[in-house]
Amino acid sequence: MLKFNKIYFILFFVIFLIEILIAKYATGFLRHTIGDYLAVMFVYTFIKSIFKISTEKAVLITFAISFIIEFLQLSNLQNHFPKEYSQILKLILGTSFSIGDLIAYTLGVITIYLIEKYFKKIKTSS
Repeated sequence: MLKFNKIYFILFFVIFLIEILIAKYATGFLRHTIGDYLAVMFVYTFIKSIFKISTEKAVLITFAISFIIEFLQLSNLQNHFPKEYSQILKLILGTSFSIGDLIAYTLGVITIYLIEKYFKKIKTSS
């Protein structure tokens, strides 16, 4: 069900800004690992900002999207399109498969789930 959520949208926008800063200025661990860790949070907050779905469904969708994108890097898909499309595909898909990215995505969705459960617990005990 479509339903705009202002809080998740604000979080989405803040994470988007952080991701831009990381992409522009960071290198090494911060760019590759923390960037991927935050990427799943970026996708999750986008999903939750426009869809009224359970935390579990949103986490599973986010997890699936992140893993599908990472495994698509094995296909070399971005190099099978004209140059004007390959650049945007490289931005979306990345350029190389990494187990480290899968670990960062997994830790990211676990973090999301734990944070959501914590805030749900606080909300229900109030």
